[in-house]
Amino acid sequence: MSLFKCIDCIQLYVSNLEDGIQYYQDCMGLKLLWKTNTSVGLGMQEDITEIVLQSEHESIEIDFKVESVENAVNEIKKYGGTILCGPFDIAIGKGAVIKDKWKNEYVILDMSKGKYVTDKNGTVIAVE
Repeated sequence: MSLFKCIDCIQLYVSNLEDGIQYYQDCMGLKLLWKTNTSVGLGMQEDITEIVLQSEHESIEIDFKVESVENAVNEIKKYGGTILCGPFDIAIGKGAVIKDKWKNEYVILDMSKGKYVTDKNGTVIAVE
C-alpha cells in the first residue's frame, strides 16, 4: 500500500492573492475552493489536487496527503529520509517537512482534524 494517498496540493507564490485568483481562474479555468488572508485553494476539473496560491514565501511547494503523518514519519526515517520540521499541527491535521536521500524536499500532511468549511464566498469559517 502506498504511503502517499495523493498529491494534496502544489503551492505557488503570488505577490497579490486577488491578482493570482483572477489569473488562475480566467486563464487556467480553476475554481475557488477556499481562501484565508494569506492563501487560496483553487480546484481543477477532477477535484483531486489543489493549486494553492500563497503570499508568504517565494517558492514552490509540493504537499503529499498521507493517512497519518506520525506513521509516515516513522516509515520515512526507517528508509533514510530526514524530518526537517515536524510533525506539527496545521488547521486540518498534522504536517511535516521531509528530505529524502537525494535531497528532495516536500511536505506531508494528514486531515486528522477534518476539512475546511467555507462561507458562500469561499472564506474559511471552520474546520470539521
